[in-house]
Amino acid sequence: MGENQTMVTQFILLGFLVDRRIQMLLFGLFSLFYVLTLLGNGVILRLVCLDSRLHSPMYFFLSHLAIVDMACACSTVPQMLVNLLDPAKPISFAGCLTQTFLFLSFGHTECLLLVVMSYDRYVAICHPLRYSVIMSWRVCIVLAVTAWACGSLLALVHVVLILRLPFCGPHEINHFFCELLSVLKLACADTRLNLVVIFAVSMFILVGPPCLVLVSYSRILLAILSMQSGEGRRKAFSTCSSHLCVVGLFFGSAIVMYMAPKSRHPEEKQKVLFLFYSFFNPMLNPLIYSLRNGEVKGALRRALCKESHSQLGRHMNLQSQ
Repeated sequence: MGENQTMVTQFILLGFLVDRRIQMLLFGLFSLFYVLTLLGNGVILRLVCLDSRLHSPMYFFLSHLAIVDMACACSTVPQMLVNLLDPAKPISFAGCLTQTFLFLSFGHTECLLLVVMSYDRYVAICHPLRYSVIMSWRVCIVLAVTAWACGSLLALVHVVLILRLPFCGPHEINHFFCELLSVLKLACADTRLNLVVIFAVSMFILVGPPCLVLVSYSRILLAILSMQSGEGRRKAFSTCSSHLCVVGLFFGSAIVMYMAPKSRHPEEKQKVLFLFYSFFNPMLNPLIYSLRNGEVKGALRRALCKESHSQLGRHMNLQSQ
């Protein structure tokens, strides 16, 4: 019991407790989803960077959301895939805490980015004449940097509080990644301070941001209903509904994950919820924005046409030579 946490060199991630054939099936399925996540968010990021028509605050924040989604998937999925191939392969203590920090940092940052995006839509629809002044590029950069910095600092607090704890064994984490609460279960010391901080941060992240989003969108709804132009109402609804879908999926899964009633197998249920929260949300976000957003679809069509024209030009040049 007196073993210090510095003596712990590695953990074993138990992952999904299924037979070998199902593990191989999950490996193939999750690998496909992982590639789709990186590809979808990468396309969004590329379109925002290359298409001048998307050089606006809304798509500036969307590009940050795409980066967060890719980073969140990269922080958990590769280790999960490795464990599906080799369940006994350990993860180092430092690697485990790094994974915990990255997952929490990206999760907190996404929460704050969604609030910033809702504020951006509020200003664009409710104060269109002052939009360029209120949402200047300087303000946008400050808001984005603040979201990243706050997300990282909150995650760092959790990791620092873990470092003070001794771990005496067993060293098996019943999860597919080093999730904070699962790691704390292995500590052989009083974790009440950690749990209090987790509760406080959860209230700040899972209660405050959704309330701000609801306030923004209640004002937006009133502004949309008062519009005289039917085309303006349609465009505003289309843009805002995309954001609301992302907000609903993200905060809905997070709230259910932390507030779901206990079942006979709470840990297995928690894995499925975390899988949706950390895996499927990042994969669905680019689909939601591309399918529900006319400007993104237009940018994608222009990029594809430009690429086809460039390939045709190269082909004709080769023929002429």
